[in-house]
Amino acid sequence: MSIEDLQPEDLEALRRYDTPTICNAIEMIMPELYGIGFTNRPLVPAHPSLPPFVGFARTAMMRAASAPARSIEERRKLRFGYVDYIYNGRRPTVMVVQDIDPVPGFGAWWGEVNSAVHKGLGCVAAVTNGSFRDVDLLAPGFQILGSHVGPAAAHVQIVDYDCEVNVCGMAVKTDDIIHGDRHGAVVVPAAAVKKIPAAVELALRREKVILDAARSPDFDAEKLKKAYQEAWAID
Repeated sequence: MSIEDLQPEDLEALRRYDTPTICNAIEMIMPELYGIGFTNRPLVPAHPSLPPFVGFARTAMMRAASAPARSIEERRKLRFGYVDYIYNGRRPTVMVVQDIDPVPGFGAWWGEVNSAVHKGLGCVAAVTNGSFRDVDLLAPGFQILGSHVGPAAAHVQIVDYDCEVNVCGMAVKTDDIIHGDRHGAVVVPAAAVKKIPAAVELALRREKVILDAARSPDFDAEKLKKAYQEAWAID
């Protein structure tokens, strides 16, 4: 199955689950993806209470520690191309921006202005190994997962877009399906999207057996072993 086969309601269904649950489901459906496809280093959510987000990836690289090498005209042309790239793609979108500075997060691409601009262009969230700022002024409902909060933009600049990026261990290319929340983010294979609700339901039924046993007042090692056997038998 390709992304062309997916309907908006298929992606919307994924927002019912947190990202750890999505990761569990992907591993059940596609065991070959154990250990890959998700952020594996800490990210700070701008708004921890926001619900999960899901969308098609738009990718870019940025830096902020040194002055731009391109001319003003070249930078403007690059910025306009970046805007068209975001606006003309599948929606909703999630920006995945790799900070390529030697020490990522020197300057923030994400803040009041860029959160408003990108939300207006159809983005619902951003995932970056860089920093963000203007925490109290970010566009309402726009989630950012970043390395840390910082005060300055410095020489912040987009240097490439529509490129393969790697943010905190998560490799992403344009139109990958991204699911994220305060825990981090994961690439959801298109072939797994429609299968995820059933996989989640199966996982929850198995977990319930173990949780019910663990929370019982007479819980012991033997009851845990029995619960494991019962859970493993559920299919």
